[in-house]
Amino acid sequence: MWIIGLIIAGLIVGALGRLFHPGRDPMGLLLTIGIGIAAVIIAGLVIGHHGFWTFLIAVVIGVVLVALVGRLLASRGTARTV
Repeated sequence: MWIIGLIIAGLIVGALGRLFHPGRDPMGLLLTIGIGIAAVIIAGLVIGHHGFWTFLIAVVIGVVLVALVGRLLASRGTARTV
């Protein structure tokens, strides 16, 4: 059950990260979930407890990761335009 919760939280955080990042993001749903899961895990390690602040930090980390991954994909020439 913990894994399903992590996937759902990753989807929400990744989607919010893409929403708050200006411009187009060349990534699909699975990469969005992966970025969100990474952001949630990093925020949990930094903050150390679960709650509103962890979620807020996870969204900020998600925005940064979306920007980094988007820049990396665009520089490789594998960006999708949908």
